[in-house]
Amino acid sequence: MVGSRRFIPLLLIAVAALLQMSFAQTAAAGPVPRLAFLGLRLQNDNEGLEPTTDAERNRIAIIERQFTSSLKASGSYDIVPLTSDIRAKIASGQFVGACGGCEAAYGNELKADRVAWITVQKVSNLILNMNLYVADTATDKLTFLKSVDIRGNTDESWSRSLKYLLDNYFYDQKS
Repeated sequence: MVGSRRFIPLLLIAVAALLQMSFAQTAAAGPVPRLAFLGLRLQNDNEGLEPTTDAERNRIAIIERQFTSSLKASGSYDIVPLTSDIRAKIASGQFVGACGGCEAAYGNELKADRVAWITVQKVSNLILNMNLYVADTATDKLTFLKSVDIRGNTDESWSRSLKYLLDNYFYDQKS
C-alpha cells in the first residue's frame, strides 16, 4: 500500500512532464498553414462514348469531403472554406490548374497559405488516374504534385486512391 502511494505522485509528475513537452512542441511548431481546397475536376477523355455518370458526380463530392476531412483530422492544415464568390469564379472561369495562376489568386483572396485541387482523368472505366496538386499562394509555385493510377471506376477505387496518395506521399512531405 505504501509503495502505491509513492507511485501515484510519480505517475502524475511523469504525465505533467509529457503534457508540458507536447504543449512546447505544438507552440514551437507554430500555426498550421491555411489551405483552401478548390475542388475536384473529372477529365473524361471519352465523354462522347462513355458520358460522365451520376455515380461519378457523386464520387467527386465524396472524394472532396474525404480530402478535407482527412486534412482536418491530421492537424496538418487549417481548411479555409470557399466563399460563394470564389465558388462562382471557379464555376465560370477556366479549369483550376489550367487558368494561368487563378489558383494562387483565389487562395490570396481567401487569405490561405496554400491551395489544393484534384483531377481525376478517366481514360476508360478500367483506367483512371488521380492527381493531387498543392501550390503556395505567395509564390504561385507547386509545392506538391503526385499521381496514382486507378484500376476500376468504383467508389472504393477512388477512395483508396486518395487515401494512398495522402498516406504514402502527402503526409510524408513538407508542403
